Amino acid sequence: MDISGTSASSVSGALEIKSAKLAKSLQEQEGQAALQLIESADVPKSSSNPGLGSVINTYA
Repeated sequence: MDISGTSASSVSGALEIKSAKLAKSLQEQEGQAALQLIESADVPKSSSNPGLGSVINTYA
């Protein structure tokens, strides 16, 4: 049984293109969500003493 007008390879190619477009769209949405999360994060203020924590005692 042969269906005229369409071939299996053209249908397969169309499905691959649709799949690639969906994957790209999903990646773009995830990227936008990640950027929004980063932008909404609270950045802690630096300490009033900039020397605090700059010296670490490595001797036990």
